Amino acid sequence: MPRFLGFVRMEEGVGTPPQSLFAAMEDYIGERAAKGVFLDGGGLYGTEDAVNFVVRQGGVSRVDGPYAEAKEVVGGWSLLRYDTLEEAVADQQAFADLHAKHWPEVTVVATLRQVSEAPGD
Repeated sequence: MPRFLGFVRMEEGVGTPPQSLFAAMEDYIGERAAKGVFLDGGGLYGTEDAVNFVVRQGGVSRVDGPYAEAKEVVGGWSLLRYDTLEEAVADQQAFADLHAKHWPEVTVVATLRQVSEAPGD
């Protein structure tokens, strides 16, 4: 069964999501965990404590947050397993719909990407 990475990007500093979204997400994740679809995931803290290692021209430099130039940040992630791409896409739509319903004043980009299972695939 293919695995997928779902992640949510949003503008940093938009505040805490409403309690209704937390409750809806708890149900959504619980249902998918029971089916074996949701493998792992969670929310992420802001970039104020983030650390990047930049590899450039054979050298490595460390860049600590916060990052003033960051407009959107990844706010959460999930590792998921579906039988088909179509199922994964439909469920990512349901995930996005939850955010639209419970936190409509915030722009969220919900992204789904299939995980490569072998080198070169």
